[in-house]
Formats: sequence, structure tokens, C-alpha cells
Amino acid sequence: MSPTLLQEVSDHHALAGAKNASYAHSDPLSEIPTLSGVDISADGSTPIIDMVALLGPRRSEAIKQIGLACEKNGFFAVKNHGIPEMKIDTMLDTAREFFHLPDEERLKFRSADPDSVIRLVTGFQDKTRNVFVSRQSLKFHCHPVEEFKSHWPSNPPSFRENVGEYCESVRKVEVAILEAISESLDLERDYIDKILKGHYVSINYYPACQESELDVTHGVRTHTDPTLITILMQDDVPGLQVINDDKWINVNPIPNAVVVHVGDILQAISNYRYKSLLHQAIVNCEKERVSIASYCYPSDDAMIGPAKKLIDEVHPAIYKDFTYREFHESMWRVKCSTAKRLDLFKPSSD
Repeated sequence: MSPTLLQEVSDHHALAGAKNASYAHSDPLSEIPTLSGVDISADGSTPIIDMVALLGPRRSEAIKQIGLACEKNGFFAVKNHGIPEMKIDTMLDTAREFFHLPDEERLKFRSADPDSVIRLVTGFQDKTRNVFVSRQSLKFHCHPVEEFKSHWPSNPPSFRENVGEYCESVRKVEVAILEAISESLDLERDYIDKILKGHYVSINYYPACQESELDVTHGVRTHTDPTLITILMQDDVPGLQVINDDKWINVNPIPNAVVVHVGDILQAISNYRYKSLLHQAIVNCEKERVSIASYCYPSDDAMIGPAKKLIDEVHPAIYKDFTYREFHESMWRVKCSTAKRLDLFKPSSD
């Protein structure tokens, strides 16, 4: 059966409350784009990077393409990434199996603690913005796999094995992409690798559109990710939308390709040259949708800030240096779901 559980408060608010933190500032509603104005004719606008080129003699060309995509689009798709098609299909099937389990089985993993090794986040009504958010997500740490897999669901029985194999494959893609991004900024190849730590996965389930008393049903509301990069695997049901050239466009699934997009931390490192991608997910009224988001983030004590090589008289530092721990803790003090949370680390905020 399809999930029916409804959580009455937003994940963001619940987690912030769990931290007992006061809000420093909030997102004005005027800053949240509406669902109108989606350019449905923009199919095919997704920049596509061939991993074969990135790992071969055409590497420099592929790196330039990645740099251009990060700067102009904030995202790109990667094909020939090396994750076997069978492994992808198995991962998506395993995700569906989990979310089709009875509520009481899935509820074992629900938690309001953002630092939990694994937690289930459920759908909710946001009456402030008059929307219903229809998504369930199982979020968990997965690097190294053997350290965390014992915390993962044992039902379905194949979950740990299938998810573990997928996560190890995606980790290799993450490292290769981050090396290329470092080089695209004219930094050392291992510049970002040196601060790399975690791999956090969110398995997302969007049931077919549910009726709501509220004005709009969302899959995920407008936000940016507090990551270096996010790697997204979608099934064949469209749902991802991004802001591009000041308008929403659909990022339709490309068979056997992953979508990579810029996160807040990369925006800081690049000195605002690469912008954290503003995106959202919509629900389908006829089909359920599954996506697998892999979040790539630094170690807690990693010093974040514009790379010194990217700072000069023409390009002054947009942000101060800060640790990832400071950034992560500040997320629960600000009622903000976009890269504006980085404003706390601008020199003028002293």
C-alpha cells in the first residue's frame, strides 16, 4: 500500500525546535518563487557531461564544460558514470519496497534529531505558506558503509546489501566530480578532497498527488542544499525543477544519468562564482516518484571560505572563513532554506 502518514509540522521547524534555538532571521515569502512560469519547452537544456571524457584524454575539455555548467546553470547531468544500470534499478526498487511497507514498520526510523545516524521524515502541512508537502524521506549516513549499515533497515531483507553497493558506487562518482570541480576553479585537484568527509543519502518517496485543503501540493519546497555538491538519481517520473535564467525549468530524467548540482558550501569556496542551485520538486498526479539524493559535505573542523587563489582586488572575499561545524549549527538558528544562510558569514555581518 502507499504511505498515508501525515506529519503536522515541517521537518525544518521540528528539527530547529529540537535544537531549542532562536531564529536569527527568516525567509520573506516574496523570496520564494511560485509554481507559475515553468518553461516546459526547456527540455534538453540540461548540460550533459560524459564521464568517459572526464577520465580520458579529453579531460581538460570536460573540466571546462563542468566549470561552465556550475557557473551558468548551477547543475549538470553525468552519463557513463560507471554505476551499473542493474545496480541503479535495484536501488530504486529497494526504495519503493521500503516505502510500501506498513506505517508502523517505517515509523521505527522517525526522529526529530538532525544528528541522528538515520531518520525518517514524513509529509506535512505548512499552513503558514498554505501548502501541503507530500514527501517521505529516509535519511542516513553511509560512509564508510560498513560503519553505518547496521543502523539501516533490515526490512526489506535486501535493503542493506543493495543500498550499500549503490552508496559505494556513488562515492566514487562524488570524488571524481569534486576533483574536476576543483580543477575547473584552477585549484589543486585534491583541494576539495582534502576537506571531504561524509556521504549522506536521502531516499525520497513522492506518492501520486494527494488532495489537500491547502492551495498547492509540493513534493519539496524551494531550497538550496547545505552541501558541497548533491548527486541526484531520479526514476523515470519527472518532478525536479530548477531556477535557470530567472525562470523555472523542468529537469526531466535522463536514462542512466545522475544530476549533479552546486551546494551552499561550494558557493562559499568558489567565492560566489558557482551559485548554490535553487530547486524544488513537484508531485505527479498519476504516478509515484522515487529519487536518491547523495549529499557530499566536509568534515566538521574543515575551514570553509573562498579559496585564496580566487581572491584579488577585483574579486574580494564574499565570505569570511568558518568551520563546517559553525555553518551546520547556524542552520538551526536561522529560519532559512536557501543559500542566504551564508549571509551570516559575510564580513559585513560582524
